Order: sequence, then C-alpha cells, then structure tokens
Amino acid sequence: MKKFLLEEPVEVVGPKGHRHRLLRHFCKGCRICVEFCPTQTLDLDELLKVRVAHPERCIGCRMCELRCPDLAIFVKKGPRGQGAKDEWSKEKGPAA
Repeated sequence: MKKFLLEEPVEVVGPKGHRHRLLRHFCKGCRICVEFCPTQTLDLDELLKVRVAHPERCIGCRMCELRCPDLAIFVKKGPRGQGAKDEWSKEKGPAA
C-alpha cells in the first residue's frame, strides 16, 4: 500500500467483468459521479462516500472516473461475458 493511502481501495467486480476501484477516503461526497452515471450504478452510503450500489447495471462507460474531481474512482472495462483479468492485484516480481 502506498504511503498516501490511508486505507486499502475497495474493489468491486460486476457480473459483466467491469472493475471499480474506489479510493473512499479521497471521496468528498459531491455526487458528480452518481449524477453522471447513465445506469445509476453508483450511490453514496451513510458516510456520504461513493459505493457501487448496482454492479450488474454497469456498462463500463467510465463516466464516473472521468468526471470525479478527486480521482477517487477507477474503472477497468471487462471482457464480454467473462470475468476480468486481475491486473490490479498482480504480485510484482522481487525488488532489485
């Protein structure tokens, strides 16, 4: 985990393979991502932090990622009908 991250990112994989990585401590609850999502995939929780409320609705358009002013959301579009490869959690080789 990087030094600037106060907590681990939350990762959600939907049934279509689209991955959401949420840096919840960066989120200020502005609702921009929620309002720009064409499928109402995102919502805010009781702490006013972004959450993936309906991962099955996600179409992988990345509007939430592109509009987030705090860089709190990252989306990787998955392959159709299959689970996405786990590129974010791959272990790196031994350090030189």
